[in-house]
Amino acid sequence: MDARSLWLILAIVAVSKSTGVAPRLKLNDGKEIPALGLGTWLGFTKEGTRVPVQGDEVENAVQWAIDAGYRHIDTAAIYNTELQVGRAVNKKIAEGVIKREDVFITTKLWNTRHAKEDVVPALKESLQKLNLTYVDLYLIHWPISESEDQKFLDIDYVDTWRGMEEARAQGLTRSIGVSNFNQAQLERLISLTNSKPASLQIEINLNLQQPDLLAYCKRQGILVTGYTPFGSLFSDKTTEEVPPPRADDTSLVAIAQKYNKTVAQIALRYEVELGVIPIPKSIHKKRIEQNINVFDFELTQEERDVLKAFDKNYRVIAATHWKGSPHYPFEKN
Repeated sequence: MDARSLWLILAIVAVSKSTGVAPRLKLNDGKEIPALGLGTWLGFTKEGTRVPVQGDEVENAVQWAIDAGYRHIDTAAIYNTELQVGRAVNKKIAEGVIKREDVFITTKLWNTRHAKEDVVPALKESLQKLNLTYVDLYLIHWPISESEDQKFLDIDYVDTWRGMEEARAQGLTRSIGVSNFNQAQLERLISLTNSKPASLQIEINLNLQQPDLLAYCKRQGILVTGYTPFGSLFSDKTTEEVPPPRADDTSLVAIAQKYNKTVAQIALRYEVELGVIPIPKSIHKKRIEQNINVFDFELTQEERDVLKAFDKNYRVIAATHWKGSPHYPFEKN
Protein backbone atom coordinates (compact mmCIF):
# COMPACT_ATOMS: atom_id res chain seq x y z
CA MET A 1 0.00 0.00 0.00
CA ASP A 2 1.43 3.39 -0.98
CA ALA A 3 1.46 6.42 1.31
CA ARG A 4 -1.45 8.16 -0.47
CA SER A 5 -3.72 5.11 -0.15
CA LEU A 6 -2.91 4.83 3.55
CA TRP A 7 -3.62 8.54 4.02
CA LEU A 8 -7.02 8.19 2.32
CA ILE A 9 -7.98 5.26 4.54
CA LEU A 10 -6.96 7.14 7.66
CA ALA A 11 -8.88 10.21 6.47
CA ILE A 12 -12.03 8.17 5.88
CA VAL A 13 -11.76 6.59 9.35
CA ALA A 14 -11.26 10.03 10.90
CA VAL A 15 -14.32 11.47 9.15
CA SER A 16 -16.41 8.45 10.15
CA LYS A 17 -15.25 8.78 13.72
CA SER A 18 -16.14 12.46 13.90
CA THR A 19 -19.53 12.22 12.18
CA GLY A 20 -20.69 9.16 14.08
CA VAL A 21 -22.76 6.12 13.17
CA ALA A 22 -26.25 7.56 12.77
CA PRO A 23 -27.10 9.50 9.60
CA ARG A 24 -27.96 13.17 10.03
CA LEU A 25 -31.41 14.60 9.35
CA LYS A 26 -32.21 18.16 8.36
CA LEU A 27 -34.19 20.31 10.79
CA ASN A 28 -36.58 22.95 9.45
CA ASP A 29 -34.11 25.70 10.38
CA GLY A 30 -31.36 24.18 8.22
CA LYS A 31 -29.38 22.61 11.08
CA GLU A 32 -28.73 18.84 11.20
CA ILE A 33 -29.45 16.31 13.94
CA PRO A 34 -28.20 12.70 14.21
CA ALA A 35 -30.97 10.14 13.71
CA LEU A 36 -30.38 8.39 17.07
CA GLY A 37 -29.11 9.66 20.39
CA LEU A 38 -28.31 8.71 23.96
CA GLY A 39 -30.90 9.62 26.57
CA THR A 40 -29.59 10.52 30.03
CA TRP A 41 -32.84 10.58 31.99
CA LEU A 42 -32.65 7.50 34.18
CA GLY A 43 -36.42 7.04 34.44
CA PHE A 44 -38.77 6.18 37.26
CA THR A 45 -38.73 3.36 39.77
CA LYS A 46 -41.76 1.05 40.03
CA GLU A 47 -42.82 3.20 43.00
CA GLY A 48 -42.96 6.27 40.77
CA THR A 49 -39.94 8.13 42.10
CA ARG A 50 -37.06 9.31 39.91
CA VAL A 51 -34.11 6.96 39.64
CA PRO A 52 -31.26 8.88 41.31
CA VAL A 53 -27.94 9.52 39.60
CA GLN A 54 -25.21 7.54 41.32
CA GLY A 55 -21.49 8.22 41.15
CA ASP A 56 -20.20 9.00 37.67
CA GLU A 57 -22.47 6.50 35.85
CA VAL A 58 -23.87 9.04 33.38
CA GLU A 59 -20.44 10.49 32.63
CA ASN A 60 -19.20 6.98 31.85
CA ALA A 61 -22.26 6.25 29.71
CA VAL A 62 -21.74 9.38 27.61
CA GLN A 63 -18.07 8.57 27.09
CA TRP A 64 -18.90 5.02 26.02
CA ALA A 65 -21.57 6.37 23.71
CA ILE A 66 -19.22 8.80 22.02
CA ASP A 67 -16.62 6.06 21.60
CA ALA A 68 -19.35 3.85 20.06
CA GLY A 69 -20.22 6.52 17.49
CA TYR A 70 -23.06 8.45 19.12
CA ARG A 71 -23.07 12.13 18.22
CA HIS A 72 -26.38 13.09 19.84
CA ILE A 73 -26.74 13.40 23.62
CA ASP A 74 -30.02 14.35 25.31
CA THR A 75 -30.24 15.84 28.79
CA ALA A 76 -32.39 18.32 30.74
CA ALA A 77 -32.15 20.65 33.70
CA ILE A 78 -34.45 18.45 35.79
CA TYR A 79 -32.50 15.22 35.11
CA ASN A 80 -29.54 16.25 37.27
CA THR A 81 -27.23 14.91 34.56
CA GLU A 82 -26.00 18.08 32.83
CA LEU A 83 -22.78 18.21 34.89
CA GLN A 84 -21.84 14.65 33.99
CA VAL A 85 -22.82 15.08 30.34
CA GLY A 86 -20.64 18.17 30.16
CA ARG A 87 -17.66 16.47 31.78
CA ALA A 88 -17.87 13.53 29.38
CA VAL A 89 -18.27 15.66 26.25
CA ASN A 90 -15.44 18.00 27.21
CA LYS A 91 -13.18 15.06 28.05
CA LYS A 92 -13.76 13.55 24.59
CA ILE A 93 -13.09 16.91 22.99
CA ALA A 94 -9.84 17.22 24.96
CA GLU A 95 -8.84 13.71 23.87
CA GLY A 96 -9.38 14.66 20.22
CA VAL A 97 -12.11 12.05 19.72
CA ILE A 98 -14.61 14.73 18.68
CA LYS A 99 -14.79 18.44 18.07
CA ARG A 100 -17.59 20.46 19.63
CA GLU A 101 -19.31 20.81 16.26
CA ASP A 102 -19.38 17.03 15.81
CA VAL A 103 -21.74 16.40 18.73
CA PHE A 104 -25.40 17.46 19.04
CA ILE A 105 -26.41 18.40 22.59
CA THR A 106 -30.03 18.87 23.66
CA THR A 107 -31.17 20.21 27.01
CA LYS A 108 -34.53 21.43 28.29
CA LEU A 109 -36.20 24.27 30.18
CA TRP A 110 -37.97 23.14 33.34
CA ASN A 111 -41.52 24.12 34.29
CA THR A 112 -40.45 26.56 37.01
CA ARG A 113 -38.62 28.80 34.51
CA HIS A 114 -41.43 29.53 32.03
CA ALA A 115 -41.58 33.30 32.47
CA LYS A 116 -40.21 34.88 29.30
CA GLU A 117 -37.48 36.71 31.22
CA ASP A 118 -36.39 33.50 32.97
CA VAL A 119 -35.62 31.47 29.84
CA VAL A 120 -32.22 32.95 28.97
CA PRO A 121 -30.93 32.81 32.58
CA ALA A 122 -32.12 29.19 32.86
CA LEU A 123 -30.25 28.22 29.72
CA LYS A 124 -27.13 30.04 30.92
CA GLU A 125 -27.28 27.95 34.11
CA SER A 126 -27.50 24.77 32.02
CA LEU A 127 -24.59 25.90 29.87
CA GLN A 128 -22.51 26.55 32.97
CA LYS A 129 -23.17 22.99 34.17
CA LEU A 130 -22.42 21.58 30.72
CA ASN A 131 -19.32 23.80 30.43
CA LEU A 132 -20.38 24.70 26.90
CA THR A 133 -20.96 28.02 25.15
CA TYR A 134 -24.08 26.80 23.34
CA VAL A 135 -26.37 23.81 22.97
CA ASP A 136 -27.63 22.55 19.66
CA LEU A 137 -31.27 22.25 20.72
CA TYR A 138 -33.19 23.79 23.63
CA LEU A 139 -36.67 22.47 24.37
CA ILE A 140 -39.58 23.60 26.50
CA HIS A 141 -39.79 20.41 28.55
CA TRP A 142 -43.55 20.57 29.21
CA PRO A 143 -46.26 23.08 28.26
CA ILE A 144 -47.08 23.34 31.98
CA SER A 145 -45.80 26.16 34.19
CA GLU A 146 -45.52 25.68 37.93
CA SER A 147 -43.92 27.28 40.97
CA GLU A 148 -41.08 25.81 43.01
CA ASP A 149 -43.69 24.45 45.46
CA GLN A 150 -45.49 22.75 42.53
CA LYS A 151 -48.48 25.05 42.20
CA PHE A 152 -49.72 25.75 38.68
CA LEU A 153 -48.85 29.19 37.33
CA ASP A 154 -50.77 31.18 34.75
CA ILE A 155 -47.90 31.55 32.27
CA ASP A 156 -48.72 30.92 28.63
CA TYR A 157 -46.25 28.66 26.82
CA VAL A 158 -46.50 31.13 23.91
CA ASP A 159 -44.76 33.71 26.10
CA THR A 160 -42.21 31.07 27.11
CA TRP A 161 -41.56 30.43 23.41
CA ARG A 162 -40.69 34.10 22.91
CA GLY A 163 -38.03 33.65 25.58
CA MET A 164 -36.77 30.63 23.65
CA GLU A 165 -36.52 32.76 20.50
CA GLU A 166 -34.44 35.27 22.46
CA ALA A 167 -32.11 32.50 23.65
CA ARG A 168 -31.60 31.47 20.04
CA ALA A 169 -31.04 35.07 18.95
CA GLN A 170 -28.31 35.40 21.59
CA GLY A 171 -26.52 32.32 20.20
CA LEU A 172 -27.02 30.28 23.36
CA THR A 173 -28.77 27.57 21.34
CA ARG A 174 -28.68 26.77 17.65
CA SER A 175 -32.26 25.45 17.45
CA ILE A 176 -35.36 25.57 19.63
CA GLY A 177 -38.25 23.17 20.05
CA VAL A 178 -40.77 21.70 22.46
CA SER A 179 -41.42 18.46 24.32
CA ASN A 180 -44.69 16.82 25.38
CA PHE A 181 -46.88 19.20 23.37
CA ASN A 182 -49.99 17.83 21.66
CA GLN A 183 -51.16 18.79 18.17
CA ALA A 184 -53.54 21.52 19.31
CA GLN A 185 -50.76 23.13 21.35
CA LEU A 186 -48.38 22.96 18.42
CA GLU A 187 -50.97 24.51 16.11
CA ARG A 188 -51.59 27.35 18.57
CA LEU A 189 -47.87 27.97 19.08
CA ILE A 190 -47.22 28.09 15.34
CA SER A 191 -50.18 30.41 14.68
CA LEU A 192 -49.22 32.94 17.36
CA THR A 193 -45.43 33.15 17.00
CA ASN A 194 -42.78 33.88 14.42
CA SER A 195 -41.09 30.49 14.19
CA LYS A 196 -41.96 26.80 14.16
CA PRO A 197 -40.36 24.39 16.61
CA ALA A 198 -37.48 22.58 14.95
CA SER A 199 -38.25 19.44 16.94
CA LEU A 200 -40.91 17.85 19.10
CA GLN A 201 -39.85 15.33 21.75
CA ILE A 202 -42.54 12.86 22.81
CA GLU A 203 -42.93 9.32 24.07
CA ILE A 204 -42.78 6.84 21.18
CA ASN A 205 -42.57 3.08 21.53
CA LEU A 206 -44.42 -0.04 20.40
CA ASN A 207 -47.23 0.64 22.91
CA LEU A 208 -47.57 4.31 21.95
CA GLN A 209 -46.89 5.04 18.28
CA GLN A 210 -48.88 8.30 17.89
CA PRO A 211 -49.40 8.08 14.10
CA ASP A 212 -51.64 11.17 13.85
CA LEU A 213 -49.18 13.39 15.70
CA LEU A 214 -46.28 12.02 13.66
CA ALA A 215 -48.18 12.73 10.43
CA TYR A 216 -48.95 16.29 11.55
CA CYS A 217 -45.29 16.94 12.41
CA LYS A 218 -44.21 15.54 9.07
CA ARG A 219 -46.57 17.96 7.28
CA GLN A 220 -45.15 20.83 9.32
CA GLY A 221 -41.51 19.81 8.84
CA ILE A 222 -41.03 19.25 12.58
CA LEU A 223 -38.69 16.35 13.38
CA VAL A 224 -39.82 14.07 16.20
CA THR A 225 -37.51 12.69 18.89
CA GLY A 226 -38.85 9.69 20.78
CA TYR A 227 -38.16 9.10 24.45
CA THR A 228 -38.87 5.85 26.37
CA PRO A 229 -38.35 3.94 23.09
CA PHE A 230 -38.57 0.50 24.71
CA GLY A 231 -41.96 1.08 26.31
CA SER A 232 -42.98 -2.02 28.28
CA LEU A 233 -40.52 -4.44 26.64
CA PHE A 234 -38.59 -5.19 29.81
CA SER A 235 -40.56 -6.80 32.63
CA ASP A 236 -38.29 -5.47 35.36
CA LYS A 237 -39.40 -1.94 34.41
CA THR A 238 -43.15 -2.58 34.21
CA THR A 239 -46.15 -4.31 35.81
CA GLU A 240 -48.43 -7.12 34.70
CA GLU A 241 -51.37 -4.89 33.76
CA VAL A 242 -49.30 -2.96 31.22
CA PRO A 243 -50.10 -4.13 27.67
CA PRO A 244 -47.61 -6.24 25.70
CA PRO A 245 -45.20 -6.77 24.08
CA ARG A 246 -42.38 -7.95 26.30
CA ALA A 247 -38.90 -8.76 25.08
CA ASP A 248 -39.69 -12.48 24.96
CA ASP A 249 -42.64 -12.05 22.57
CA THR A 250 -42.25 -14.83 20.00
CA SER A 251 -42.98 -12.63 16.98
CA LEU A 252 -40.36 -10.07 18.08
CA VAL A 253 -37.82 -12.76 18.89
CA ALA A 254 -38.28 -14.28 15.42
CA ILE A 255 -37.68 -10.93 13.71
CA ALA A 256 -34.62 -10.29 15.90
CA GLN A 257 -33.16 -13.71 15.11
CA LYS A 258 -33.65 -13.16 11.37
CA TYR A 259 -31.42 -10.06 11.45
CA ASN A 260 -29.09 -11.30 14.23
CA LYS A 261 -30.23 -8.42 16.41
CA THR A 262 -31.78 -8.00 19.85
CA VAL A 263 -35.48 -7.29 20.33
CA ALA A 264 -34.49 -3.84 21.60
CA GLN A 265 -32.65 -3.17 18.35
CA ILE A 266 -35.74 -4.23 16.37
CA ALA A 267 -37.86 -1.74 18.32
CA LEU A 268 -35.34 1.04 17.69
CA ARG A 269 -35.10 0.21 13.99
CA TYR A 270 -38.89 0.33 13.68
CA GLU A 271 -38.95 3.79 15.25
CA VAL A 272 -36.21 4.97 12.88
CA GLU A 273 -38.33 3.73 9.97
CA LEU A 274 -41.32 5.65 11.37
CA GLY A 275 -39.20 8.78 10.96
CA VAL A 276 -38.60 9.12 14.70
CA ILE A 277 -35.23 9.87 16.33
CA PRO A 278 -35.05 7.46 19.29
CA ILE A 279 -32.99 8.38 22.35
CA PRO A 280 -32.59 5.13 24.32
CA LYS A 281 -31.08 5.52 27.75
CA SER A 282 -28.60 3.11 29.27
CA ILE A 283 -25.67 3.12 31.66
CA HIS A 284 -24.42 -0.26 30.43
CA LYS A 285 -21.57 -0.25 27.89
CA LYS A 286 -22.71 -3.29 25.89
CA ARG A 287 -26.30 -2.04 25.56
CA ILE A 288 -25.12 1.42 24.57
CA GLU A 289 -23.03 -0.13 21.81
CA GLN A 290 -25.91 -2.34 20.67
CA ASN A 291 -28.53 0.41 20.64
CA ILE A 292 -26.86 2.46 17.92
CA ASN A 293 -26.17 -0.58 15.74
CA VAL A 294 -29.49 -0.36 13.87
CA PHE A 295 -28.52 1.27 10.58
CA ASP A 296 -27.32 -1.84 8.74
CA PHE A 297 -30.68 -3.51 8.05
CA GLU A 298 -34.26 -2.67 7.07
CA LEU A 299 -37.53 -4.25 8.14
CA THR A 300 -40.01 -5.63 5.62
CA GLN A 301 -43.52 -4.23 5.34
CA GLU A 302 -44.88 -7.45 6.86
CA GLU A 303 -42.59 -7.02 9.86
CA ARG A 304 -43.57 -3.39 10.25
CA ASP A 305 -47.22 -4.48 10.25
CA VAL A 306 -46.49 -6.89 13.10
CA LEU A 307 -44.89 -4.09 15.10
CA LYS A 308 -47.63 -1.61 14.27
CA ALA A 309 -50.25 -3.97 15.73
CA PHE A 310 -48.80 -3.52 19.24
CA ASP A 311 -49.95 0.12 19.35
CA LYS A 312 -52.44 0.42 22.22
CA ASN A 313 -52.09 4.18 22.85
CA TYR A 314 -50.65 3.29 26.25
CA ARG A 315 -48.37 5.85 27.92
CA VAL A 316 -45.54 4.85 30.19
CA ILE A 317 -45.10 8.53 31.12
CA ALA A 318 -48.65 9.80 31.66
CA ALA A 319 -47.67 12.54 34.17
CA THR A 320 -51.15 12.32 35.71
CA HIS A 321 -50.11 14.53 38.64
CA TRP A 322 -50.42 17.46 36.20
CA LYS A 323 -53.97 16.67 35.06
CA GLY A 324 -55.24 19.74 36.86
CA SER A 325 -53.30 22.07 34.59
CA PRO A 326 -55.21 23.68 31.71
CA HIS A 327 -52.15 22.90 29.59
CA TYR A 328 -51.98 19.18 30.44
CA PRO A 329 -51.13 17.72 27.03
CA PHE A 330 -52.46 14.16 27.29
CA GLU A 331 -55.85 12.46 27.42
CA LYS A 332 -57.52 12.92 30.82
CA ASN A 333 -59.66 9.77 30.82
